[in-house]
Amino acid sequence: MLAIQRVLLKYGLDDIIKETHLLRPLRFIFYLSPTRRKRSAPVGERIRLALEELGPIFVKFGQALSTRRDLLPRDIADELAKLQDAVPPFPADEAIAIIDKAYGESVDDVFERFDPEPLAAASIAQVHTAKLKTGHEVIVKILRPGVQDQIENDLAVLRLIAGLADRYWEHGKRLRPLEVVDEYENTIIDELDLMREAANTAQLKRNFKGNDMLYVPDVYWDYCRPEVLVQERIYGTPISDMAALEAAGANIQVLAENGVEIFFTQVFHHNFFHADMHPGNIFVITTDPDRPKYAAVDFGIVGTLSPEDQRYLAENFLAFFDRDYHRIAKLHLDSGWVPAGTRVDQLETAIRTVCEPIFNKPLAEISFAALLMRLFRVAQRFNVEIQPQMILLHKTLFNIEGLGRQLYPQLDLWKTAHPVMKRWMNEQVGPRAMLRDLRENLPQLRDALRDLPTILKQLGEQASDGQFQFEMQSGELEKMRMQLAAQRRQRYWLTAAATATLSGCLVLTLGAVPLLGWTLLAAGLVSAYLGRP
Repeated sequence: MLAIQRVLLKYGLDDIIKETHLLRPLRFIFYLSPTRRKRSAPVGERIRLALEELGPIFVKFGQALSTRRDLLPRDIADELAKLQDAVPPFPADEAIAIIDKAYGESVDDVFERFDPEPLAAASIAQVHTAKLKTGHEVIVKILRPGVQDQIENDLAVLRLIAGLADRYWEHGKRLRPLEVVDEYENTIIDELDLMREAANTAQLKRNFKGNDMLYVPDVYWDYCRPEVLVQERIYGTPISDMAALEAAGANIQVLAENGVEIFFTQVFHHNFFHADMHPGNIFVITTDPDRPKYAAVDFGIVGTLSPEDQRYLAENFLAFFDRDYHRIAKLHLDSGWVPAGTRVDQLETAIRTVCEPIFNKPLAEISFAALLMRLFRVAQRFNVEIQPQMILLHKTLFNIEGLGRQLYPQLDLWKTAHPVMKRWMNEQVGPRAMLRDLRENLPQLRDALRDLPTILKQLGEQASDGQFQFEMQSGELEKMRMQLAAQRRQRYWLTAAATATLSGCLVLTLGAVPLLGWTLLAAGLVSAYLGRP
């Protein structure tokens, strides 16, 4: 805390200290500091320099904020944008020393050419260009020296602040700051292993194989180490260089719409999404200007959702697109995100009041700053709990919306996203989904049929001995009882599915009463769907 306030004072950001209740009485000590910076530099520059000095976590916060030009003055947004790929680099000799140690041999023995001047520098690592002895042009990503210790120190500060907020802030329990920090810690620590980033890159490339909207670079596995990543060099136009995109004749509307579709495809179809999509990580390939293609880099942070969160989120999106505010309110109540006993009609009215004015408007006419503030007030009123597992998704959506506003302010976000969501929901609950579930559950159906005689015998013996009678002594036993009941229901439906399916196949094979055979097969599909885990 003292270090943060010292840096704020150093760069002339005194107002933030004055508004900070914690340690505010000590601010006069810092006013005597000889390192205090004059206010002559623009405020945006001072904010950027302060974030750089505070460390990687604060730099990433500035990166995310830089995409929201609707929330920031232009001069501040321009300065924060420099955090995306213009963080001060570390010396080339340190980079070469890291490479030599990682490979156990000289950089000249590994690469045909290694360029000591960095191509880009970020908060966690910096990137150099190089050429393999095979002739392939590549980028070499190298972790910053000492970055792990610095991040652990930053996390300790964040955890201290979160602990104080959780204990003393009136909204601390609802916003769950400690859980949010824990979730962010897992994410940022993963980013320090470049082998994990290489694996993320390979997975995303497989997911978009044959897709003409997004290109993912190749990974050269033989050259990858935990502190060094080597992958194909991408040649494209930075997404933030609107002048170059327009000069190349790129169809900006198609580009913006594809960006929305890519996001929803990653989240719902693949359940594996790039969660660090600030402009410094996105390029555009304009070889075909009418169908420009995205090229993404830096896959250190990716996100996934549990099936429950994924389904819940999809239903919320669809209800929102359909303006079904009652459904949204009901989903919040059923999921436990609002306290039991909350009146659905009151929550429905509050959501409608906030959301209705923005429909059928392009991004340029929507004040998301005002929308966010109003949604926050609704959350406060109804004690909506923050879900830490959704933080990465919120961050990614934050970046995507900022990019969309920058690219094509006339983008109709709802029109673009709605068909993607409809298609995904049909895949989850339609006939194909039932067939898929049946196919996936066939081994369990087989096991259920094989074990059925033994299970029936055990159940009969236990019933005759009165072993089903026991007293509930704790909540844990009640939980176990519910789990056992769910397992019995599942086994029942899987057994019914197996019986109906086999009977239907037998009837159809014998050629007798085809209608009965198809009816039995349909009953098997329904039973398998009801018996899925």
